[in-house]
Amino acid sequence: MKLYILFVGILAKMNKLLVPLFFMILGFVSRAQNNPTHDRLSQLEAGIKEYANDILNAPEMIDRFRADSLFTRGLVQALKTPYSFGYSFDSLQTIASLYAPDSSFKIFTWQVMKDFSFYRQKGAIQMHTSDGSLKLYPLFDFSEYTDNPTDSVRTNSNWIGAVYYNIVQKSYNNKNYYTLLGYDENNAKSTKKWMEVLTFNDLGKPIFGGSFFSYPPDNIKPPLPALRFCLEFKKQAGAKLNYEPSIDRIIFAHLVSENGEPKEKQSLIPYGTYEGFKWLNGKWVYDKTIETLLSK
Repeated sequence: MKLYILFVGILAKMNKLLVPLFFMILGFVSRAQNNPTHDRLSQLEAGIKEYANDILNAPEMIDRFRADSLFTRGLVQALKTPYSFGYSFDSLQTIASLYAPDSSFKIFTWQVMKDFSFYRQKGAIQMHTSDGSLKLYPLFDFSEYTDNPTDSVRTNSNWIGAVYYNIVQKSYNNKNYYTLLGYDENNAKSTKKWMEVLTFNDLGKPIFGGSFFSYPPDNIKPPLPALRFCLEFKKQAGAKLNYEPSIDRIIFAHLVSENGEPKEKQSLIPYGTYEGFKWLNGKWVYDKTIETLLSK
């Protein structure tokens, strides 16, 4: 009987705690649903959703570029809404948006196709601000104006375009390094995947690239010194380049040439094995043990 009374007493105390907690959560949900900032951003998002879709899917080039212009204008207007940083814009399925792991910035990227031989990437970095104001760095794709996109450190004004699908944050000597992984449809014959280290200078401005890569040279990888890493391969070959958290490595497909000409990037296809990098002393260093690590 004493145990029964004790049990009933515990349940009563739990109910006293759970009921207020339930109503507290309900209050948070209610306030979120009635948040004027959220409502305004939701309306603005709905207004640019069609443009975002047409950037990728409109059948005519002129319509895709027009949609891109209208979308860009509308997105900037939406981001000017105070405290827009936390809004996900998740209905914009053709626009990639990623938060840095430490939530210090958010990056939007997308691409516009002129025709099957030419793609241009667009984007912007939104910085997190304590007062909710907008601090935005537009990204201007400079790829078509360079013969060697791996040889230089760049800013947002002459960025090597990519649509980013992952961000890996590392640190060294109390500084943060954000490795961006992205793709570029490139042209009708080949696709590119990029590995790009993003840092911020003393003024808080984004800097793309640097001496962050060490690997044995071959006929497939970019010639050293490479200030960003590129994997170019046959169109639709589906070569992997991504971070594998289980082994804390960035892995990429080992490529071979179908016709024995590795300098012809459109001939490169995955062999079925992987190579990769590990973060060591502020650099991505080639790791010979990738296959062993993946097999464990």
